[in-house]
Amino acid sequence: MTAAAAGPRRVSPDEVRARLGEPEPMIKDKVHDHIDEYARRFIAHSPFLTMATADAAGRADCSPRGDYPGFAKVLDEHTIALPDRPGNKLADSFRNLSENDGIGLLFLVPGIREVLRVNGAGYPTDEPDVLARMQTEAKTPELAIVIEVAEVFFHCGRALVRSRLWDPESQALADELPSAGEVAAEQMDADVPPQQLDQLLESSYQRLY
Repeated sequence: MTAAAAGPRRVSPDEVRARLGEPEPMIKDKVHDHIDEYARRFIAHSPFLTMATADAAGRADCSPRGDYPGFAKVLDEHTIALPDRPGNKLADSFRNLSENDGIGLLFLVPGIREVLRVNGAGYPTDEPDVLARMQTEAKTPELAIVIEVAEVFFHCGRALVRSRLWDPESQALADELPSAGEVAAEQMDADVPPQQLDQLLESSYQRLY
């Protein structure tokens, strides 16, 4: 196998630490094993998060989750529950959690540069009392994902500052990309015109629950 086919050189963990140096003690101290009042308030205001899982072989997957602010429920200082809202029904996260219960969440609040990271173990539940707390638009989810919290900490806002994520001018970049219908028509070699696919997608977005 040639060097090009093998990809760029892999850097060992020791080399990574040597290049980056050690974190400040204050950085290490910000990692907690429970949800304190500040994390609870952040979660209550968050309408969007990303959820990372991996299967038994370590193949990772990350999916977006969103709803009204506070859709993720803090059950107690060591437990969070996420509703499973209607989506593409691939159930990748559920499959992964059945093989490997490791899970990572990244909570965002619009306009706030810092994010909240939560790591732990996850599993699906159909516990009626839990699902009832997640009723929205008169709809109760069929399932929820419970996260047993191991680590909670606020991550600095450098990434969001660099990306200008909350800058309205950044939205102009969307005009440079094809529509979702155009992408779907090309990738799936569909006979349906892109404009019709865009309309179908828009219609599906009207049925959030």
